[in-house]
Amino acid sequence: MAKKVVATLQQGAGRTFSKVIKMVKSPKTGAYYFDEQMIHNDDLKDYLAK
Repeated sequence: MAKKVVATLQQGAGRTFSKVIKMVKSPKTGAYYFDEQMIHNDDLKDYLAK
């Protein structure tokens, strides 16, 4: 099943997006969690600069 998802992202418009995994510290508990998002390649530098 996962191979179909990967295969569809490699063709056409799917190549213009990147999966970004960012570690974020929770303001309430102080614990870290991972924030996963699909970001367009044009907006990638702006997202990582935050």
